[in-house]
Amino acid sequence: MRTRQPTTTLENLRIPVQAKLTAAWTSLMFFVIYIDYFHLYKPGAIDDILAGVVFELDISPALLTIFVVVIGIPALMILLSMTLPARANRATNLVVASLNIPLMVFNAVGESWEWASFYGLSIGIEVLILAFILRSAWAWPRTATSATMPTSHEAVHVQRQA
Repeated sequence: MRTRQPTTTLENLRIPVQAKLTAAWTSLMFFVIYIDYFHLYKPGAIDDILAGVVFELDISPALLTIFVVVIGIPALMILLSMTLPARANRATNLVVASLNIPLMVFNAVGESWEWASFYGLSIGIEVLILAFILRSAWAWPRTATSATMPTSHEAVHVQRQA
């Protein structure tokens, strides 16, 4: 006869906000890169690139520099989200994620309804990731300084007296 094993709950460790933000920016980067790659399968996309045109814009050093900036910012956010001090980290994530939402939506400009499912789903996922970043940064936990906790100045003074 088998005895019932007690059910155990899975351990749910608290993940630091920096790690959540870093993971979210990394997910966004992978997703954006794959969406750009999948875009090459669209009929005529490679012909346009070979003709020197991307999104109705002539391929030029200035355009490619803009592309580097556009993709470089989220790439830097992976590093910055893990290394910036909390206050600067929170502000930077709120600003950069907010500015990226209209940029992601811009990808659908000029596209036909035939491609609405591709652009709608991809932009929807990008915006969901950015919304997660905004929510995580906005709800960054605060530490409350207790009346019984000495400030760093008081702690040094107590140590000197000891």
